Amino acid sequence: MLKSHSCGELRKGDVGKRVTLAGWVDRRRDHGGLIFIDLRDRAGVSQVVFNPEVASSCHETASQVRSEYVLNVSGEVALRPSGTENLQLATGEIEVIAGDCTILSTSETPPFYINQEVEVEESLRLRYRYLDLRRPRMLRNLTLRHRVVEYIRNFLNAKGFLEIETPIMIKSTPEGARDYLVPSRVHPGKFYALPQSPQQLKQLLMVAGVEKYYQIAKCFRDEDTRADRQPEHTQLDLEMSFVTEEDILGLIEELFTSLVTAIKPDMKVITPFPRVTYDDAIARFGTDHLDLRFSMETGDLSDIVADSEFAVFRDTVVAGGKVKGICAPGCSSYSRHQLDELNKMAQGLGARGLLTVALGDTPGSLDDLTLDMVKSVAARFLTLEQVKGIAGRLGAGMGDLLLIVAGDPKVVNKVLSELRAEMGNRLELADPNTLAFAFIQDYPLLKWDEELGRWDSEHHPFTAPKEEHIPLLDTAPERVRSQCYDIVCNGYELASGSIRIHDSELQHKIFSLLGYSDEEIQQRFGTMLEAFHYGPPPHGGIAPGIDRLVMLLAGEETIREVIAFPKNQSAVDLTLDAPSPVTEEQLAELHLQLRDE
Repeated sequence: MLKSHSCGELRKGDVGKRVTLAGWVDRRRDHGGLIFIDLRDRAGVSQVVFNPEVASSCHETASQVRSEYVLNVSGEVALRPSGTENLQLATGEIEVIAGDCTILSTSETPPFYINQEVEVEESLRLRYRYLDLRRPRMLRNLTLRHRVVEYIRNFLNAKGFLEIETPIMIKSTPEGARDYLVPSRVHPGKFYALPQSPQQLKQLLMVAGVEKYYQIAKCFRDEDTRADRQPEHTQLDLEMSFVTEEDILGLIEELFTSLVTAIKPDMKVITPFPRVTYDDAIARFGTDHLDLRFSMETGDLSDIVADSEFAVFRDTVVAGGKVKGICAPGCSSYSRHQLDELNKMAQGLGARGLLTVALGDTPGSLDDLTLDMVKSVAARFLTLEQVKGIAGRLGAGMGDLLLIVAGDPKVVNKVLSELRAEMGNRLELADPNTLAFAFIQDYPLLKWDEELGRWDSEHHPFTAPKEEHIPLLDTAPERVRSQCYDIVCNGYELASGSIRIHDSELQHKIFSLLGYSDEEIQQRFGTMLEAFHYGPPPHGGIAPGIDRLVMLLAGEETIREVIAFPKNQSAVDLTLDAPSPVTEEQLAELHLQLRDE
């Protein structure tokens, strides 16, 4: 090794030792006779002193170095002179008096500061990701990710799970998103697909008798990117035989609770994890991606305003729509500009508009409210009783601001869920050091696709319906609930799982309901259906996203900050410039030809 110690491990107990360090020049300070260099490696920083009276040639070498040069330094550990200690550094009480120094490599001036936490445009950071990853924050994130995966492996290994790898090149099967396809050279005109998840493979492992399987799996989905989505992501893929839904939820709650306690003890986890039905989640929050760190629940006002003189409300209810709202506490003094911002946000999400109702200027009891205290374009169309009824339904008081949306229920829920998140951020209602996990249960098994005119899976076609709902598949598919469950945390979906279908006839029936012909079923799913004729055990699983979990633990706003080499928002790898053209020879080998549209 070119080093005897890391730059971050030296302490007072090492004083007098002869050590050899290697790392990057973090800072260089020339004080005339003495040169001070902060030498950095993955473990931290040590101050190295170059004194011409101790080693003149070493001092001369130090006078040539610049930031991000790579040095090999040998010397003696000494206490820093009294009054010069840096208590912000773990190594701040010592320094290394250099006796020998070698420049291992030089560096051009980096395109951004590496030793300072300054704002850098993301495209520049991704173009030079290998430099960005040297920055302390990014190194902390990579280290955190490593520790999370290490903990998961140790936890599941101790529970008797087997870690088994499944293929990356598989058969294209429908799982909710577009596949990435890989053309075969040796089988012209045929394609592999990159797995959206190892769904069929892990179920086949259950048929194989593995019983407890997991892997840290790479998954690929050809979807538009966003803050919490990349074309490729990493998930803990987990499957178990002879289990109930409660067995899986209990295992995951134990895993997440113990993981956070061990790795991020400064973060609070609310336990036990609440169980919320899908219908209740939509009714109370407008979304199943709950953030339970603050209340501000949505309330259905349709019955209160159905007979009001405000035409927008009345007509919406008559047309079968919904009128719902939330209460923004203490915001009745919002300016016209602030209200316009919220209205534009609502319209951008699909609402015709946002009705705001300010309840007086100062906090107080609703008993003191009069109509002349109400500020709203709808005030003259509502009675005092109706206003108080609306405020009461939303848990509001004097000094609060009501945000109300009317229209199609799906649009109303979407708009209010986003407004709730926005107001939660503005009012700083969510504790950043709290993780509020929740299980969402009782999802619909199917959803109607208006565009295609057929049923589609709410999650995926391998999800088992509740046993008591199986007869409804023939008479009322829309009423069938599934043995499916999601884990959400702080407004993000972290995992989705279900008890799987293990009966070949029931699985075939679901495929048929989804519009697949017998030929298509055999072609796409024949292997699994055949396997189900050979003693399949009851089984179920779940797949938490590693990227999103680490993002929350790191306090980052996008998963790009916890992935070593992510794609940008346009799904481009700026570091390696991918996707990129290929040669005509490569295309010919794959029997492909490009066509201009």
